[in-house]
Amino acid sequence: MKVEKKVISNLTKCYSIAPLHYNTNDYFLVAAEKIDRCLLFDLDGNEVDTVWSEPGGVMSMVQVPGTNGQFLATHKFYSPNDSKKAKIVIVTPIEKGHWEVRTLVELPHVHRFDIVERNGVHYLIACALKSGHEYKEDWSMPGKVYAAVLPDDLSQFNENNQLPLTVLKDNMLKNHGYYRIRENEIDTCIISADCGVFQFIPPENPDGSWEIKELISSAASDAVLVDMDQDGEKELAVLSPFHGDQISIYKKVDGVFEKVYEYEKTAEFTHAIYGGELCGKPSVVIGHRKGERNLIVFTYNINTQQYESEIIDHDCGPANVFHYVKDGKDILISANREIDEVAMYTLES
Repeated sequence: MKVEKKVISNLTKCYSIAPLHYNTNDYFLVAAEKIDRCLLFDLDGNEVDTVWSEPGGVMSMVQVPGTNGQFLATHKFYSPNDSKKAKIVIVTPIEKGHWEVRTLVELPHVHRFDIVERNGVHYLIACALKSGHEYKEDWSMPGKVYAAVLPDDLSQFNENNQLPLTVLKDNMLKNHGYYRIRENEIDTCIISADCGVFQFIPPENPDGSWEIKELISSAASDAVLVDMDQDGEKELAVLSPFHGDQISIYKKVDGVFEKVYEYEKTAEFTHAIYGGELCGKPSVVIGHRKGERNLIVFTYNINTQQYESEIIDHDCGPANVFHYVKDGKDILISANREIDEVAMYTLES
């Protein structure tokens, strides 16, 4: 694979990445884990605007469907040990250099969240890494998964009128991983914790119940479903355990996911994950933040019937990656947190 790298920004502890459609154009956002900026870039990697200068602590960002550049973001999740004041905020563009920020809901330790849709109804799903702590590395209070119907108009919400949430699942120790997967025209949510990997499926109507499927019961930090071998059924790529060093692929055998591949190297502090098409092939991209700190792409060789890996970049320490196609070329944006670098990789077969 031919890789061309371009550093488009140096942002301290850059972490979260998300697409944004605004004023008829496509952009992407990059925000910092610590106290630093949130930046708006065009698809060529040019910095267009500063959305905010602080407070940072941004784990997730998601555009509000049907809006012109309005999005939700986590604020004040600075680390697992400094996240008691975390919340989800509503960010609305007013003009260049001026983005309004209001509270949607205060949710201590909220790490990942998303907006998913079924039958025209949008739902907020939010994952808290833990439910509380009293000291550093205190994991005695497991996290939870919350949900709510998300109204089309969010103007009513602020610090004094917050969106009420319902608990979908509790006892989720180290509730870290999230990935949206579209299946059967429905948005579903792959959520990973120490108790396993689960698929959350929104209800058919707002009064219904969410369906929760256990995919595997072993501890995981992140996971994604991709049909890598193109046999019509998705494999489950798993990073394990929490912030761990193992990269594995599971395949359904008699309806049960069984491990069929494990990366031959340890990849300390696995974190970044993307699953989908890359240069015309179903792929999984993984980044890890310690040790060799590589950005790696995994594919399946149909001729040899083997899973293969290729290193895209070395010693970069990715926290998150985002993929898009522009002018027929595949592009990965990587928040290389460990070296304070936002990088654009243009990839060709």
